[in-house]
Amino acid sequence: MTDPTIQTRQREIATEHLLFKTMEYVEAQHPGLLDFLESSLDHLGDPTHGADKDDDAVRDIARRMITGARRQGV
Repeated sequence: MTDPTIQTRQREIATEHLLFKTMEYVEAQHPGLLDFLESSLDHLGDPTHGADKDDDAVRDIARRMITGARRQGV
């Protein structure tokens, strides 16, 4: 049986890949998706209530994903 931490990492890698490809595809078919997603980031936050809550880190990850999707889609 695979370690749960390894499974989580593998799932994140697979999910990120599929999300990027979906974003690229939709943006190519309907330009404006990435702009729409980027404009929504002010509402994105870390749902935890603990000491590790970091809304800015979550937004930064999302911004980097959008930037990456823009680069890949070119």
